[in-house]
Amino acid sequence: MPVMGIAAADAVTGVGTPSAGSTAQAASSAFGLGFEALLKIVLTQLTYQDPLKPMDNFEFVSQLAQFSQIQQGQTMGERLEELVSAQATSQATSLLGRQVDIAAGSTTLVGKVKAVSLQDGAVKLTIETAQGQTISGLSLALVSQVREGS
Repeated sequence: MPVMGIAAADAVTGVGTPSAGSTAQAASSAFGLGFEALLKIVLTQLTYQDPLKPMDNFEFVSQLAQFSQIQQGQTMGERLEELVSAQATSQATSLLGRQVDIAAGSTTLVGKVKAVSLQDGAVKLTIETAQGQTISGLSLALVSQVREGS
């Protein structure tokens, strides 16, 4: 039990609960703290614990396991973001020279993909319509159909 005014053990218990989202995001959103800050809380808790009432070993090991889960969740989340970005880029480059339909509100733009670019980590397409109009900055997510180039 910590002597400090914060109940770190109680706060950490809720963080280790598995959820659909990343445990790292859960920790950050729940406490506004990252892994390093949470680790400092545990170290501070150990430093200021009452020597006559030391922390229960099971509780301490449980907290360390939860911190390990948070760190693994952060690493996995970063790797998944990199993988998704690489796959989107690969998918977009395979569209070069092909004709695509792009959903644009209640209408559909049809054009040949002339260029692929990355803007703020998102893949953007540039198409040329049959009328010779060039449209840039189209999201890959808006592509509704892909056909062989003509």
